[in-house]
Amino acid sequence: MKILVINAGSSSLKYQLIDMDNEQMLCKGNCEKIGLEMGIFGHKTADGREKKYDVCMKNHTEAFEQVKNALLDEEVGVVKNLEEVSAIGHRIVQGGALFSESVIVTDEVIDGIESLIPLAPLHNSAHVQGIRACINVFGKEVPEVVVFDTAFHSTMPQHAYMFAVPYEYYEKYQIRRYGFHGSSHRYVSARVAELEGKDLKDMKVITCHIGNGSSVTAIQGGKVIDTSMGLTPLDGFMMGTRTGTLDPSVVTYIAEKENLSPKQLDDLFNKKSGLLGISGVSSDDRDVLAAERAGNPRAKLAHEMLCYQIKKFIGSYAAALNGVDAIVFTAGLGEHQWMHREAIMKDMEYLGVEMDQEANLKAVGVEGKISSENSKVAVYVIPTNEELVIARDTKALVEKM
Repeated sequence: MKILVINAGSSSLKYQLIDMDNEQMLCKGNCEKIGLEMGIFGHKTADGREKKYDVCMKNHTEAFEQVKNALLDEEVGVVKNLEEVSAIGHRIVQGGALFSESVIVTDEVIDGIESLIPLAPLHNSAHVQGIRACINVFGKEVPEVVVFDTAFHSTMPQHAYMFAVPYEYYEKYQIRRYGFHGSSHRYVSARVAELEGKDLKDMKVITCHIGNGSSVTAIQGGKVIDTSMGLTPLDGFMMGTRTGTLDPSVVTYIAEKENLSPKQLDDLFNKKSGLLGISGVSSDDRDVLAAERAGNPRAKLAHEMLCYQIKKFIGSYAAALNGVDAIVFTAGLGEHQWMHREAIMKDMEYLGVEMDQEANLKAVGVEGKISSENSKVAVYVIPTNEELVIARDTKALVEKM
């Protein structure tokens, strides 16, 4: 069974075709600048064949046409006909309280995703466009599945997901903690149990998805009990351009002093803050790291803040879990920046953590245990694979049809 995995953004469309017989990626690609005067289409196969070119894609339907053509292309194609694509799985950011698990796409499901657009305006709107465009290009006969970032976090108890605002706002507007990066946290928590030779149901795990967008999740017995992102991906700790958690008075004070509208504040806190706002250099951690090594004090401060804030979340979640068996680092920074992992895990002996510095240095973009054999808590680097989680859910649901 070959499954096409889709991640549709407002002006982009990423995809992977996965052969589920061996769970291997056959090809992947990206449609960039959809809706603009000229876009970019890139496609690469697992065996290294590649094609990239400029092309106008007025909408997501035209983007899917490019994907279809690439899959069948004489030079870079990986299937002989589209009938080889057995099903399509979509990543959906916000499932709200409507969706606590992956589901087969129906008109009612699309309506449900559309109804949640106020909770994730850019993401869910783009996902709906992507699903409809996909149906237009591949046809209604190809089953489609939606997998929600928020679903894995739906096991959180109410005392963890509620905010201390008047209860009526939860009832009227569904204002609560939802959490994101669910497929990533789900994948790496299952994988660490496998590596440790244990049943996830018997483990307490803290997973750290650290990238341009980041979140930390506490998992007990395979179920999420808390996570750092909230109503939106802005909550938690500082990220590439996001503030993370703020004193609400910071928001009202800046609004008053700078005479900013809610939309301008949203832009400030989501796109101009975090590593970029503190360092003044970039939202890309590699650029900030280079600036720190060159002696830039603000770049150094940005990294100190980042690592300190993540350390606090790990400590608080260890308290919530009443101990921890394993800590996992994943995503761009978590997988590649050994120095951040070292700073975050420093002075954690009280938890029973003992790091292996040499192993930590070697675990750059690869799977590996970075704690010592004497450590009471296992610490791992595990590259995430959200696409595989989506493909697995899609396969399981389609086989039940």
